[in-house]
Amino acid sequence: MNGPDISDQTALVTGSARGVGRALLLALADCGARTAVHYHTSADAAREVAEDARERGAPAVTTVQGDVTDPESVDGIFSTVEADLGSVDVLVNNVGDFAPRHWEEIDFETWNRVLETNLNGTYLCSKRALPTMREAEYGRIVNLGYASSEKGLVSPGNFPYFVAKTGVLMFTRMLAADTQDDGITVNAISPYVVENSEEFPDELPRDRPASYEDLVGPLYFFVDPDTEYVSGE
Repeated sequence: MNGPDISDQTALVTGSARGVGRALLLALADCGARTAVHYHTSADAAREVAEDARERGAPAVTTVQGDVTDPESVDGIFSTVEADLGSVDVLVNNVGDFAPRHWEEIDFETWNRVLETNLNGTYLCSKRALPTMREAEYGRIVNLGYASSEKGLVSPGNFPYFVAKTGVLMFTRMLAADTQDDGITVNAISPYVVENSEEFPDELPRDRPASYEDLVGPLYFFVDPDTEYVSGE
C-alpha cells in the first residue's frame, strides 16, 4: 500500500513493540519517517521492530522506554525522541489495556489500569506533543478508538475498555476543535475486533476480524500532509 511522503517527519507510536502498534509504526517507516519505537516492558521486541523499520527505509530509528500513564515518564519519552530524532510531527496513541470480563469481576486496580492506559495515556502524550506541534504550526495526532464505543453499543463485559475508548473519542473531538487553527489534525481509527484479539465473536463485519493492513489505509489518510481539512473524525 502506497503511503504519503513523510520523509521529513518524526513519528512516535506508543506501544509499538507488538501487535497493532508494531504494524502502524512499520507502515510509517515505509513512508520514510524517522520512527520512535516505544515500549514499556518489551525491550527485545522493540529492538526487533527498530531493525525492521531500518530495513524498510526509515532514515533514523530510536527505541524509547516509558510508562504513558506517568507524566514524568511521558516527558522522558518525548525528550528522548526529540534528542534522537527531532520534535514529534506524527503521534499515534496506540497503548491501551483491556479486561474482557464482567465488570463485577474486575477489581479497582484493573479498572483503573484500563482507564489509565487508554485514556490518560492518550491525554498525557497528546499534551506533551502539542507545544512543539503548535510552534511548528503542523502536527498529526491519531488515536486508537473502538468501534463499539463509536456507535454507542453496550456490553456487560469489558466495561472499563468501553468507557475509556468512549473518552478517547470525545477527547479526540475536543482536541480537534481546540487545535483547528494551529495546523494540527486530531483523528481516531476505531476498529472492532482486530486479528491479534484473543477471542472472536460469532458474528463479525465482513465475516472476519480487521487485519493490521485494514488499519494502515486510514492511518495513511490521517497522517498525510495534504489531509489538512479533516480533524475530529
